[in-house]
Amino acid sequence: MTVNMTKGQAINLQKSDGGTLTAVRMGLGWQAAPRRGLFGSRTREVDLDASAVLFADKQPVDVVFFRHLVSDDGSVKHTGDNLVGGAGSGGDDEAILVDLQRVPVHIDQIVFTVNSFTGQTFQEVQNAFCRIVDETNGQELARYTLDGGGQYTAQIMAKVHRAGTGWKMTALGNPANGRTFQDLMPSILPHL
Repeated sequence: MTVNMTKGQAINLQKSDGGTLTAVRMGLGWQAAPRRGLFGSRTREVDLDASAVLFADKQPVDVVFFRHLVSDDGSVKHTGDNLVGGAGSGGDDEAILVDLQRVPVHIDQIVFTVNSFTGQTFQEVQNAFCRIVDETNGQELARYTLDGGGQYTAQIMAKVHRAGTGWKMTALGNPANGRTFQDLMPSILPHL
């Protein structure tokens, strides 16, 4: 059963039977919003990029994004860059796989961001979401849907962080501005 999350909500990441998760996928989906023009409505492709920033004691130690598809330790993998979106209401347009058993013990948080590399704002995006899927069986565990668009070019979407012997996911949903994860670092740090 999927948990539909609200901004700031945290959930324990565990299998539906209560077992420990070993691998998850953070999926991201979106659609270009139709724009009204002189000759009716039309859509313009929107290139959003998902990134995962790995932190150890509040210090960034690695990042996975479209130009660095695998973390240095191999525990986090980006499935590739989607330049136009389109799934929006269901499937993932971009995904980042996390092998929780392989994440080095000193990594205590992984923050997931999305940004418009081309600089388009979220006013031009609709049906944007992020979700956590149990990668071993494909079951969606949690989904966070973005509400409305705005004059920002990025979102600090969610974080996965250690909690005792397991992991938690917290939906963040904080708007930010930037074309790359580097631009977003000042906006990420308060959420650690």
